[in-house]
Amino acid sequence: MDMIAWTLIILCFTVAFIGLVYPVIPASLFVFLGFVLYGLFYSFANLPWWFWVAEVLFVILLFGADFLANAVGVKRYGGTKAGMWGSTIGILVGPFVIPVFGILAGPFIGAVAGELLINRKGLKQALRSGLGSLIGFLTSVAVKGAIQIIMILLFVIVAT
Repeated sequence: MDMIAWTLIILCFTVAFIGLVYPVIPASLFVFLGFVLYGLFYSFANLPWWFWVAEVLFVILLFGADFLANAVGVKRYGGTKAGMWGSTIGILVGPFVIPVFGILAGPFIGAVAGELLINRKGLKQALRSGLGSLIGFLTSVAVKGAIQIIMILLFVIVAT
């Protein structure tokens, strides 16, 4: 039974890390699901109340980091709300339209398209907004990855 439990928990953590670069997968929820599975298989008593409070705060931080990094990236490079929305749509659609490279090309193309089509920005400014979106996305992946590692390390320390 231990083998099944830990396989499922590790599978949840693995899916969470895949979710860092595939935004349709709710990464933070899979990390949290791993903790819940541990509680169901072993005991929730092994994980104290402060652990759950800390982990919920980390989940909230993950959601905030995702939105903030993208918005700051686009804004820092002169983009507008149209660029931010285009980037967000590109992050979600890109991997399905352009397999493998869509996760990087999607936010860039989405931001550029948003700036060109909605705000009628010039090509140079639209490309800057696209670059900002790409930088924001990559920053978001790095920050969220670090937070997820901290969440899992805290779990390992508390659970063992």
